Amino acid sequence: MEDLGLVGSLAAVVGAALIGGGIARLLRLPTVLGYLAAGVVIGPNTPGPSADVANVQTVANLGVALLMFTLGVRFSLRGLVEARGIAFLGGVMGTLVILGAGTLAGLTLGLSTSEAIVAGMIVSISSTMVAFRLLEDRGLISGPAGRIAIAVALVQDLIVVAFIVAVPMVGGDSENLAEEILIAALTVTAVLAGVWIVGSFAVPRVLSRVARSRSRELFLLTVIALALGTATLSFEAGLSLAFGAFLAGLVVSESDYANRTIAEVFPLREVFAVVFFVSIGMLVDPGSLLSEPEIVLGIAAVAVIGKIVTVSAASALLGFPPRAIVAASLALANMGEFSFVLLTQAVSEDVIGPELNEALLTSVLISIAVSPLLFAAQDPIFRAIQRLPVLGRMTTTRMEVHVPEDLRLANHAVIVGYTEAGQEVAHMLRARNFRYVIIDDDPGALRALAAQDVPHIVGNASLPVVLEQASLERARVLVVTTGDPSMVEGIVVTSRELNPRIDIVAHGAFEEGRHRLRDLGVSQIVHAEFELGIQFVRHTLHRFGLSNAEIQAIVSRRRRDVLR
Repeated sequence: MEDLGLVGSLAAVVGAALIGGGIARLLRLPTVLGYLAAGVVIGPNTPGPSADVANVQTVANLGVALLMFTLGVRFSLRGLVEARGIAFLGGVMGTLVILGAGTLAGLTLGLSTSEAIVAGMIVSISSTMVAFRLLEDRGLISGPAGRIAIAVALVQDLIVVAFIVAVPMVGGDSENLAEEILIAALTVTAVLAGVWIVGSFAVPRVLSRVARSRSRELFLLTVIALALGTATLSFEAGLSLAFGAFLAGLVVSESDYANRTIAEVFPLREVFAVVFFVSIGMLVDPGSLLSEPEIVLGIAAVAVIGKIVTVSAASALLGFPPRAIVAASLALANMGEFSFVLLTQAVSEDVIGPELNEALLTSVLISIAVSPLLFAAQDPIFRAIQRLPVLGRMTTTRMEVHVPEDLRLANHAVIVGYTEAGQEVAHMLRARNFRYVIIDDDPGALRALAAQDVPHIVGNASLPVVLEQASLERARVLVVTTGDPSMVEGIVVTSRELNPRIDIVAHGAFEEGRHRLRDLGVSQIVHAEFELGIQFVRHTLHRFGLSNAEIQAIVSRRRRDVLR
């Protein structure tokens, strides 16, 4: 395979990625880890057949451009403003702290100043894909843990763009550094202004006209031409392809066609992003772990430990629930896909050499491999923290009762979690003058509850003292809307001890979890995705002429078969 052309090399890459990704999926690891491992296997630094690295990297540049383009399209300034507290402390300040720690670690390990700064940059960026996938699989993406991770990841993604622009200056002559920074700032400003002016007036009109043609091919070609064209202009202006692609994405994000653009480009981006990850794996030399173990393990340790400490500290200062803090910090405890982009940029600018690049690539791989393992062990880790003298006291959620003294709680509903589902239950109960009390420890939910003067208790609903304050022993029903399986089980067990006869309806996302909840005595298990599908079924069958009674019978049978 040494003489394979571009097509043959891509065939080898895609085949290896398919096998590596499939194995990673079976092992319940992030598929990106499988793609990187596949690259190591077919790379020139391991025995056996290998694909042409130069050919693969040429195509991989397209993956970088599309990755940054879709990042720009999906970038949400509004979401960042809404979560500005954790975005500033955990995102901006946390990233700067880890940048400094990574740079200091690099200098301690004997790297030059420019090499140490690059090491600090790659250490400070987490993997958005890995973090979101871990939280989503656990059902935590819409809760406080998800809000922490999303805010921090959005800031890091934005900082990546600044890092990409800064990499060429890192290796420059220090005597001309001020001049280079000024020229770069003026260049970036000019490019931003030009792209924004053209984008604000021309792009929406062009996309609108192409969209009216009802041709998917033309629409896809238009957005790809916009992404690659802007990336090329950015490169010609002395900036990076990745930065230009991000700008193009920002322009599209302000149009009415952002969602359609994501839908059309996403499959293409995924394919070329896979090629990019495999190409990075091909550059990794496993021998670097043996030849430079202090650099590989030291940088990886700074990334994992630094993210856990900074994210946890920032979230704790803002009053987020302890379990959410642990979940979010472990999900973000890694280096990410944009670390590879920064390394690629640093190598192309001759800021770091091939040997250091291989060592840093290996450290990124180690951090990505460790993070899912730590996340999977979050429950025993949280229990271990609770047993520690100082940190244990910090994990004890404060309890505050905000229930009017004249409100007699009896035959009422106890709602755990002021999620969208919890809000809907509360709204319907309030409309019919039924009594209820809400338990939550999420700062965002608590602000909304206080503003609406809703009866609520601040605390961890898995603790007996909190449920006792909600008068659970006299309640008619317990509604558990939180998505964390461990938390749900803890609440159910505690509530059954306090009131063995209470009716419980709880969120259950996974088959094994639903069986466990059923064994614990949950009366009704709600599966969000299944219930969404049921609503589609109702409407569809109604359009085919079935009566409401027939539809209800079909739905009841289906619900019994799936949720039994």
